[in-house]
Amino acid sequence: MGIFSRLADIVNSNLNAILATAEDPQKMIRLVIQEMEDTLVEVRSQAVRTIAERKQLERRVRTMMHEEDEWHRKAGLAIERGRDDLAKAALAARHSVEQSREALEQQIAQISDGLDQQNDDISKLQAKIADAKSREKALSIRARTAQGRLKTREKLYDTRIDDTLNRFDQVKRALDELEGKAEAYDLGRRTDRPSLQEELAALETDAVVESEFETLKRRVAEKKMQADHSSATGSPE
Repeated sequence: MGIFSRLADIVNSNLNAILATAEDPQKMIRLVIQEMEDTLVEVRSQAVRTIAERKQLERRVRTMMHEEDEWHRKAGLAIERGRDDLAKAALAARHSVEQSREALEQQIAQISDGLDQQNDDISKLQAKIADAKSREKALSIRARTAQGRLKTREKLYDTRIDDTLNRFDQVKRALDELEGKAEAYDLGRRTDRPSLQEELAALETDAVVESEFETLKRRVAEKKMQADHSSATGSPE
């Protein structure tokens, strides 16, 4: 069953109202677009047929105008030959053709008005289709985004992930205990021989002490030399 019953329904439709009452807006708008496009094809086909019919009527009008001129010429000829009766008959025939022509011209005018209105409706329909496609694209983007967020949230709140992380923590704690047990065996088992780190630390300490000793020894010697020099050059009282 179609959403719209005629072109006027589409032109006057409110997409917001249609989507507001739809259980699946994205599916609904795809159906709306499909029906609009089908209607556009149908309306254009009708317009092509109507234009063809108008051209046929216009050709008939031109033919009838030629007939009117011909009856008028014949009426004049009859008057010239003194046949007033034939002249009146010719003029009556011309008048009949003229009335038929005017009726056809009215039909053509009505058809032209209808085509103008139809052209306006087609323009509005094309605008509706463009609007619907734009909305369908926006809905599609929103749907993909929402689905992506949903998957992300499902992973964030998945208890299996928490269980896996808890198991990692348990493994880490078990490894800490194993390493602690291994280190515990070394407690209280120190030997008299210092470790490599201790020997290196002792060397660094000896180097610092030796440096400070040499610096202090040099300063004492300098002070003594200064004192001896002062005594040797001093004047008697």
